[in-house]
Amino acid sequence: MPRLEGRSAVITGAASGIGRASARLFASEGASVLCFDRAAEVDETAAMIAKAGGSAIAVRGDAGEESDIKGAIERAASEFGGLDVLYANAGISGGYTPIEELTAQAWAEVLRINLIGPFLAIKHASPIMRKAGKGSIICTASVAGLRSGAGGIPYSASKAGVISLVQTSANVLYGTGVRVNAICPGLIETGMTAPIYVRARERGTDDRIGQLNPLKRGGEPGEIANMALFLASDDASYVNGQAIAVDGGLSSSHPVGSRRG
Repeated sequence: MPRLEGRSAVITGAASGIGRASARLFASEGASVLCFDRAAEVDETAAMIAKAGGSAIAVRGDAGEESDIKGAIERAASEFGGLDVLYANAGISGGYTPIEELTAQAWAEVLRINLIGPFLAIKHASPIMRKAGKGSIICTASVAGLRSGAGGIPYSASKAGVISLVQTSANVLYGTGVRVNAICPGLIETGMTAPIYVRARERGTDDRIGQLNPLKRGGEPGEIANMALFLASDDASYVNGQAIAVDGGLSSSHPVGSRRG
């Protein structure tokens, strides 16, 4: 039996990468999926699911805008008859601008999408799940939120905040039957990381991508989607308040390629 048969899910950042892979996987496992993103390609994700025989609707909006995410969650609950899974995946990188050149506005925008976005999603999804006495909330954090060396400064800080948000939310939802967990991806080939892969291929050094982790390779969006499916399903019924690294082993050590002097 499909692991999400008869269930409903909202996935943000579903226009590409991890979000698209997760939406398609959830649908293939029986879920009705609301695909949410501000990019027009979110329509393509829903169309892919429909073509494969699944159930999906596409909603365009800003994951850091409360009215947008509230409306998407309410629509999913209305059209699907409830909400079983929320995957707050939308995020931006923020780049690698040196700290002395960063502006408060740049910091605020990264935090708005990467940290306020998941907060808003939890805020509006959890009451629906509370009433049902069950539900799974998943947030995309990052190994960059665990320690330095895997992302820019505002990005890393925002993802550390996501990990704390997940831990505290799991306890705020004490006794409700609602689980809250985070996935901490390592280097995954997505639209966000495309420049890294493009530059490496142009230099002929793509064989060095992921060289700092024990598997010596980058990851694929589907490998994160598999973890999201696990956390969304009853297979993870006793997993709560965790930040799980899916990174080829990168976070098992403290590897550093280079530092700016």
